[in-house]
Amino acid sequence: MPLTGGVDVPPRDREVLASWTRSISVRAGLAQRARIVLLAADGVGTNEIVARTGASKPTVIAWRRRYAAEGLGGLEDRPRPGRPRGADDVAIVLATLEAPPERMGVTHWSSRLLARELGVSNVKVADVWREYGMQPWRQESFKFSTDPQLEAKVRDVVGLYLDPPENAVVVCVDEKSQVQALDRADPAVAAGLAGEGDS
Repeated sequence: MPLTGGVDVPPRDREVLASWTRSISVRAGLAQRARIVLLAADGVGTNEIVARTGASKPTVIAWRRRYAAEGLGGLEDRPRPGRPRGADDVAIVLATLEAPPERMGVTHWSSRLLARELGVSNVKVADVWREYGMQPWRQESFKFSTDPQLEAKVRDVVGLYLDPPENAVVVCVDEKSQVQALDRADPAVAAGLAGEGDS
């Protein structure tokens, strides 16, 4: 097909192509292809079509040829080879939102654990977490311990506070340094306790 010659577009195809260029629900790429074919049908040269549509010269030539060979169906997107990119992303996001299986003995996912579980690379998991702003290690919801001895340990610790041994001093040490949980939880209680230590 000559590069500057017109493209033969039957009246019915011209109506469909024109509707694609006006529709807000048609993908931008398909609307651009329709404009390319309509301009070519009106005898507009390749360089002018490039200027009017913003497409590259090889793109204009390719779509004109595809339409000439296949008609309207040739302007549709063709499936690309390989696995769709979004499939892994969705699986990673959904898995991240679920708690890890009990057999793993952890309270939240790491990129390596989730990657191993889903059969993808940990770099892929980290990329998806970054893209979607996910930080499972910083979730603000309560995490249950996987320690089978937890209940007994909690009872022992709470028992020390509620009924300390005679002449004993019960001291609490937060495992996170420089975090004043009492100050954040109830400033009035913290102030009261500070005052007791002064006397």
